[in-house]
Amino acid sequence: MLQNTKDTACRTMYDITVFGEILIDFTSQGYNADGQMLYARNPGGAPANVAVAAQKLGAQTAFLGKAGKDMHGEFLREVLQKEQVDTSGMILDEAYFTTLAFVEVSDTGERTFSFARKPGADTKIQKEEINLAVLDHTNIFHVGSLSLTDQPARDTTFYAVKRAKSKGSIISYDPNYRASLWKDEKTAREHMRSLVPYVDLMKISDEETELLTDHPDVEAAAKALYEQGVKIVAVTLGGKGAYIYSKNGGCEVLGFEVTDVADTNGAGDSFWGGFLYKISTCGKQIEELSKEELEEYARFGNAVASLCVEKKGAIPAMPQLAQVEERLRKS
Repeated sequence: MLQNTKDTACRTMYDITVFGEILIDFTSQGYNADGQMLYARNPGGAPANVAVAAQKLGAQTAFLGKAGKDMHGEFLREVLQKEQVDTSGMILDEAYFTTLAFVEVSDTGERTFSFARKPGADTKIQKEEINLAVLDHTNIFHVGSLSLTDQPARDTTFYAVKRAKSKGSIISYDPNYRASLWKDEKTAREHMRSLVPYVDLMKISDEETELLTDHPDVEAAAKALYEQGVKIVAVTLGGKGAYIYSKNGGCEVLGFEVTDVADTNGAGDSFWGGFLYKISTCGKQIEELSKEELEEYARFGNAVASLCVEKKGAIPAMPQLAQVEERLRKS
């Protein structure tokens, strides 16, 4: 039995709709008196993180995807609803468990992942289960690559992207490479690159440039993606900020100094949620955006990310618009 809160009467135009995984991040919290590692249960999954980041800034967002009909899936849906992300396209499936990610965070805030996902409910979503009332009414449609790791989610991803594009949506893509979820790097490279021809906006990290383009150099990688049809490319540079490339060329946008990093989980997603929020509210076609405007949007995204890494978790750490504006004013 599937549980789907589909609202067929939906006629809303969403600013941003995300598709893909929503999962539990069990994030390390140190050790107890017996030396056993402690974990905190945090809601996560890159697409869900992006949706919450943008929603908290003021965008109207929706989530499309599947979790298990278990304690974790119910919790995740409640979290999205609390954050006012539309969940009418979120399915809870009794046949599969919600994906779990165990995240070990080092003293410097860097992360190591181990996934319980064989299979996870998110990999089992079929195209017939997509809520078209949501998909057909969104300005920006955002996906990642974790839905490309297994069938039927891979075919469902392409179906959703092609349909959204045909309805006039801007397609956003964040590959978000997780090596342990792929058979090998060659397979990951093939499938992660396969979505690029459909994409308008794309974010990669500086660690993913060679994997996605064969170019280890950030500028060369961004240019290569642009030449494949991506209209705006963002390469995140960790605490250093981001590099943005468009028809007007490229520029590096410096990040904000953070003196106390709690953890970096969700940092890239918070940056992209902020960037997409600015795109969704600009009132222009993306081809019309100037280099200066894109630089402003990236700086806004950097401010969002700098606030996110000051708190633990991903979704719980996403800031409000007023906090971002204050950081921008004080910088």
